[in-house]
Parts: sequence; C-alpha cells; structure tokens
Amino acid sequence: MTLNLKVWRQSGADSAGSLEAVVAHGISPEMSFLEMLDLVNERLVHDGKLPIEFDSDCREGICGTCSLTINGKAHGPDLGTAVCQLHMRSFSDGDTIVIEPFRARAFPVVKDLVVDRAALDRIIQAGGYNSVTTGPHADANATLISKPDADAAFEAATCIGCGACVAACPNSSASLFTSAKLTQFAKLPQGQPERDIRTIRMVTTMDDEGFGNCSNIGECEAVCPKGISINNISRMRRDYVRAVLRTGGRVTES
Repeated sequence: MTLNLKVWRQSGADSAGSLEAVVAHGISPEMSFLEMLDLVNERLVHDGKLPIEFDSDCREGICGTCSLTINGKAHGPDLGTAVCQLHMRSFSDGDTIVIEPFRARAFPVVKDLVVDRAALDRIIQAGGYNSVTTGPHADANATLISKPDADAAFEAATCIGCGACVAACPNSSASLFTSAKLTQFAKLPQGQPERDIRTIRMVTTMDDEGFGNCSNIGECEAVCPKGISINNISRMRRDYVRAVLRTGGRVTES
C-alpha cells in the first residue's frame, strides 16, 4: 500500500505547527498504525530528516499512551479501538490520512503528535487515598457486593485514561474520564468513606485544569476505546450535588 500522510509537525510547545506531507510506501495491511509510523520514521532518519514524535508504550490497548487524531477522529476510524490496535487494513491503497495530536487547551502540544496529558493525572491525585483498613488479604466473599454494582465498578475501572473523550468533546470536557475514575470507587463499599470529599476535589480540579463542561452530545462515549458509558457522568453530577449539600462545598485535607 502507498499512503499519503499529512502529519502535524511542531518543533516545540511555543512553536507554530503545520501539516506536513509524507508519502508512505510499502505499507503492509497487517501492520498496526504505530508500526506504519515506525517504518516512516526509519525512512525519515535514513534520509537525514527528523523523525515524527509520537507517544506509545504497551501497544496492547492497555496503557492509554497512544493519542492520535486520525482523519478527524480520536483513535481513528475503528470503534472500540486504540491507535495501537488499529491496523492498516482499515485503510485503502492511495488513501490520504491526516494525523494530528489530541486537541484541547488542557493538553498542550509538546512536539509533533505528543501532548502533555498530566492534567488527567492531577485529577486522580486530587482524589486522595482511601482510608480502608489494610492488612492481610480479605476473603473475597467477606464484603458482599451486588452483581450490577460490581459490573459498573469494573467497567468504569477499564478506563485507560487516554484522553480521547477530551479530544472528541467540543468543549474539551474531561467529564467521562473523571466520572469513570469516581465511579470505580463510588460503586464499592471501600469507596464510601471519602466519597463526598473525593467527588468535590476531583470535579473542582477538573474545572481548574481548564477542561470544559460536558456538552451532552455523547461523542466521548463514541470514541472511547473501552466503551465507558456516559451514564457515569450523570452519576458524578448527582454525587457532586449531594456532596456539596452535605459538606457545604468544604473539604478538609487528608
């Protein structure tokens, strides 16, 4: 396959960027998208040019590090698929592919296709720790949890924090990400002691980091490679209102 790539190139955070045309020859349909970029980079280096900077780590759809917008869609054309799991058989010979970084005010471009997503880490850090008793491993049946609650907590916990929901939202909202991280605790007994404080802190940090409000159009759910439900956002909003009413919006340091 021969593909006509239009890749976002930006030398640094303070530099202006633009789309640069790169022709990719000899691409196998069985290559992953990142392997295609690896091959393109090998050839750029061979020709004495700078390689395209992009993020990747596990390449198994687990870590959420890969973060590309492909032809205007976060993670590309295949639903429920991270960039690292996207294969070139999803494209046709001669296609033009536009590759850009995730766009959001809270995700500043570092270089080329690499963005700084540390704002998501700070939201999680704001949640603090659980005060549940630690010690010997408890019997799995010692704390009974209903099947629906266990399933909801597990599904929320599958969020890999890639930031696609932010990139796809017109308001660059991180509501799907934040609500998933809250729900994985809110649906379990172990998450109840700090539930109110955790909710207020994480929602407040989300706003302080510059993420926008939820647009209610559901694009976040549509592009999420793990299929995180927007029902989590409703749960987060209910929890936030209840937490503010209970605490007056005041939280103490833990």
